[in-house]
Amino acid sequence: MLINQLQEITGIQDQQVLYKALKASHGDVGHAVGLLTTPTVGVQDPGEPQESATPGLPKDELQAAIELSLQESHKAQEEERELHRALEASTEENAARMKRKRCEAQSEMCSPADWIRQDDWPVGIRNVGNTCWFSAVIQSLFHLPVFKRLVLNYHLSERILEKCKSHADKRNIAFMQELRCLFALMVGSTRRFVDPSAAVELLRDAFRTSEAQQDVSEFTHKLLDWLEDAFQLAANGTSAEDKQHNPMVQLFYGTFVTERKCKTLCNIEQFGQYPLQVNGFNNLDECLEGAMVEKEIEPLHSDHSVTPGRERWFKKLPPVLTFELSRFEFNTQLGRPEKIHKKLEFPQIIYMDRYLHKNLERTNERRGEVKRQKEQLAALQQKLECYKNFGSGPVKYPLADMLQFVLEFATTKPTSVSPATEEMRLSTASPTPPASFPHSEAVPRDSSSAALFSDTEETDDGLACGVSNCQRTPIYKPFTQCRPPIDCPPHPAPHSITEEELHFVKTCLQRWRTEVENEINELKATIEKVTQTLEGIYSDNSLCQVPYRLHAVLVHEGQASAGHYWAYIYDHANQRWMKYNDVSITESTWEELERDSFGGMTNASAYCLMYIDDKLPHLITEDTDNETGQVLHGMDSLPSILRRYVQEDNRWFQQELSEWEEQYCQTATPQEESAVPVDPASSSLEKVQQMSVEPQFGAPAEKLDQEAVSKPQPNAEAPKDPGTDPGEQPEGMMLTPAMQGVILAIAKARQIFDKEGPEAGLIKAFHEEYSRLHELSQEKTTPQDDPRLQHALVYFFQNKAPKRIIERTLLEQFTDRNLSFDERAISIMREARSKLRLIKPEDMDMDEYLEWHDDYRLFRTVFVHLLTGLEHYQHGKMQEALNYLSHAYETNNALIIKGEKRGMDKSLIAVYRRKCLMALNEGASRLFRSGEEGKVKEGVSIMEESVIPCLHLMSRDTTVSQEDRDAMESVRSHWCCCLGQDMDDSLQVKLGELLPRVLDGSAETVVLKDPPKVHVNQAHDLCSRLAAVMESIHNATIVTVT
Repeated sequence: MLINQLQEITGIQDQQVLYKALKASHGDVGHAVGLLTTPTVGVQDPGEPQESATPGLPKDELQAAIELSLQESHKAQEEERELHRALEASTEENAARMKRKRCEAQSEMCSPADWIRQDDWPVGIRNVGNTCWFSAVIQSLFHLPVFKRLVLNYHLSERILEKCKSHADKRNIAFMQELRCLFALMVGSTRRFVDPSAAVELLRDAFRTSEAQQDVSEFTHKLLDWLEDAFQLAANGTSAEDKQHNPMVQLFYGTFVTERKCKTLCNIEQFGQYPLQVNGFNNLDECLEGAMVEKEIEPLHSDHSVTPGRERWFKKLPPVLTFELSRFEFNTQLGRPEKIHKKLEFPQIIYMDRYLHKNLERTNERRGEVKRQKEQLAALQQKLECYKNFGSGPVKYPLADMLQFVLEFATTKPTSVSPATEEMRLSTASPTPPASFPHSEAVPRDSSSAALFSDTEETDDGLACGVSNCQRTPIYKPFTQCRPPIDCPPHPAPHSITEEELHFVKTCLQRWRTEVENEINELKATIEKVTQTLEGIYSDNSLCQVPYRLHAVLVHEGQASAGHYWAYIYDHANQRWMKYNDVSITESTWEELERDSFGGMTNASAYCLMYIDDKLPHLITEDTDNETGQVLHGMDSLPSILRRYVQEDNRWFQQELSEWEEQYCQTATPQEESAVPVDPASSSLEKVQQMSVEPQFGAPAEKLDQEAVSKPQPNAEAPKDPGTDPGEQPEGMMLTPAMQGVILAIAKARQIFDKEGPEAGLIKAFHEEYSRLHELSQEKTTPQDDPRLQHALVYFFQNKAPKRIIERTLLEQFTDRNLSFDERAISIMREARSKLRLIKPEDMDMDEYLEWHDDYRLFRTVFVHLLTGLEHYQHGKMQEALNYLSHAYETNNALIIKGEKRGMDKSLIAVYRRKCLMALNEGASRLFRSGEEGKVKEGVSIMEESVIPCLHLMSRDTTVSQEDRDAMESVRSHWCCCLGQDMDDSLQVKLGELLPRVLDGSAETVVLKDPPKVHVNQAHDLCSRLAAVMESIHNATIVTVT
């Protein structure tokens, strides 16, 4: 196409010269034309030394020289073209890679605050590698409430599931499940963006590619096909009548009628996305008119009959009407697709009445009227054009201006000297002007030059007209007048013209000019009137009964081979436009949408338009409660199973934030002592904890597919099993003991996997790990070696948890994303996820399941609080130690009520709690008795923050030991003894306020200060740390474990 344009502009026929120029200008047609037509510039390849053309060379010879210098052998041209294509491919790949890096940089935020959703702001979709097309389409559909309800409430009965045996049915069901999970997260997630990897992988498998960027229209067609098939399964029917009841068909599909002129042929077809051509049209209505009517085709030979044209009419419009704008075309000369950047306008509301088959006669009448008006408009514009461009020569001018110019010429005062006489005078005049006037020169006598002569010049008797100019000396006055420009020619004027002739010419020209101007004004007024009539032909009320409102615009920026998609979606509730660009969601305006979507200005333009029926309010109405009628927002609008799924994901997200904070603290601020706890959680974590309904332990089954990543989470280095292949474990991977066991179990199941497949491999690995953990649970439990800390299942086995709880927990271990390190592990991981999805809500009491995991989390918390308290005790920090130990004791008491092995041996906690209590009480008493104001204040603070709350908790414990009772009595006696001692009146007052609280706290609310947050996700070394602390305490020497 570009070569043809160059050929038409320059007239050069040599394709080689044109190709060279186009290449040297990097595809810029204007630059290429300059290279081919500028005499001083030659066409050269980029990187070649520039050679200037020979000055003064004739144009034909210059062109021949250019052509000669650009001729190369056919082999060299082919090599150059291959290199050019390779460079283009490399550039596109680099651009795609940089884009992926930018997308990853956007999604891999560096702070938890960047991960957390703000209030009810929409949730973004992460770009997982050239998937902006997925995000743009899914966001457009998700923010259509009627479609969102259909997806979230999709359900298949057991009977239907049993009948689904084909690969396509299973794939469609799997995709619907992933789409439901994705939509549920977009409704209630606390994340700022969600990961669509599971749904995207299903689509990529269908497209048989994972790298190339998908086309939005191709993906949307595939998506609607899958959704239609999935809902057809729910309808349990395959007949044409059953398909008409398919919700996807009812929502997105319409029908149109194709009629041929002069024949009675009529064909009704169904459509989903309606394609529209962009080339040759200026707005959406013109595109639709062009798509509705096909003109008659002229015959190639005279003996052939004329092929009748066809007309298309919409028989039934869908509630959601999608137009696909064809902005790509294939360039056969360059052998590649190209994008059409032409401007195309579209309205926010379009009336579809004129395109409906029921309005055929009325529309044809209007079209006839449009045709007549357009013909009249064309005639008027042609006539106006004749006035604006008048003349028979190659250059034309407005007629009114030409008449004005002739009038100005006729009225210009003629000069007294002819050009020949003036030339002769100049040749005989003195060549050197006076020295005082170096720039003076002879000026002809006319109205503009009269001021240059002396004030003594005679003007009243006309003598000056008879005196030769050569006999007069012009006087130049530099301060009182302006010197005329050098080489400024006089105005053209008639040599002679009589007053009668001048009057006649002026009268005619003025009259003609007035007539022309009046005619032009009348033409413009008539053209404006006809234009307004054309614009209003379809605007009367009878053809404005079917309004469609713009819901979403999908924008593509870039070229045909590469680019980026985003979407503008109308927020019907808040009446504003929003821009959805992967994880970035911002408020926008119609002006910004026009700038990015109409095209013609940049390489961004609309690719798909989604309109919705403006007379169907249920399309944009949110779900309401059946009893109260109130609109359901957020989690309340989800089915119970999806609500629980989102809650689990939010708890999983909370755990991810905790892990991130721990890793950040470990890398940013190295700990001086292993016993020093981490600072309290940041405000971002506290915020997401408030948004989350329940605490989180394990990852939800459905979510695991979306969170599979190739990079494992760092923990502790996994030991190698001499009976397994070292290659089975991820190299350099840091793993917890739980994951070590799963990986070793997968390694032991290698032979079964290779022989019988992933399902058999999973069963084998499952039994291997189950047996290992059951044997581990039979080992003796001591504080220094507690197997329950190694795995949740050991805790469950020892406390006789229900078998279904144990099996689900172990199955979840095989769905961990850390297993994405080789094909065997990935296959087993996917098989485990499939098995996990088959567990139905009625098969598992999730409340009981979560309760067991919460107990195990509390058990580990008790252990960590005990360990941290002992480490503080080891370093003499009694107040911090008492706080941790008090919390450990209270939490442990709540656990052992359910069973002895639900918690730890409380006697160990009680011993060191008493020691800390007694030591703190002694120290506080000593500070109080000192009488110094600062020390007294510190002593009272210790009593109020630590000792008194601990006393109150111990006194309310019905199972408290005798040793604890003795310790409480000792503390109280110690403060009672202070009554008989001499002290200041101020101390007596403070003692009087303090003593009742020490003696009786039954009527006082216990406020125990929360301990600093301690992370327990890396607790596999807790036993060794506890053993080291106990040894240190008993030996009175500090022992640390690194």
